[in-house]
Amino acid sequence: MISHPVSQSRVEMAQIMQPNDANFLGKVFGGRILEMIDLCAYAASSKHAGRICVTASFDRVDFHEPINLAELVTMVGVVSFVGRTSMEVTIEIYAQNLQTSDKRHTNTARVTMVALDANGKPVPVPGLLPETREEKLRYLDGKLRRELRSKQKAEFDGLAARFCEASDEELDVLLRSERLI
Repeated sequence: MISHPVSQSRVEMAQIMQPNDANFLGKVFGGRILEMIDLCAYAASSKHAGRICVTASFDRVDFHEPINLAELVTMVGVVSFVGRTSMEVTIEIYAQNLQTSDKRHTNTARVTMVALDANGKPVPVPGLLPETREEKLRYLDGKLRRELRSKQKAEFDGLAARFCEASDEELDVLLRSERLI
């Protein structure tokens, strides 16, 4: 299958935050930012795959700073790593005060998307050609995250199975312990 350069998947989306985007503290609701991240991930992954893509998982999303109403929120997304049917999309989020032009990086998110065929089944995606040093580093980071997630899942599943097999007395001991491993 043919490979595409990272730059081919680049998407930039921007929106001014309005009152209906506010949480109870008057800042932009985190769920609104997550929704925008998901849309950006869809656009970047679909550009890369040339297909409908769906969200498989969100990696950790940290909210470094609150975003204010009336700020312009810009999402810049690129496919940063590909597997067989899945793609990791890295999204950088910026908030800009339009009166002062102050712009700050507020979030980085990584979303795993899966390409689907017309029957809703996962299908292989084109390879990825990282060209710049930053793209190569991002690709290797994505590959490492995937390997570590796989290892962590296997370790978690093994420990969780041990919990299920434990007696009530053993569970009580585990509940009182500070560490489980």
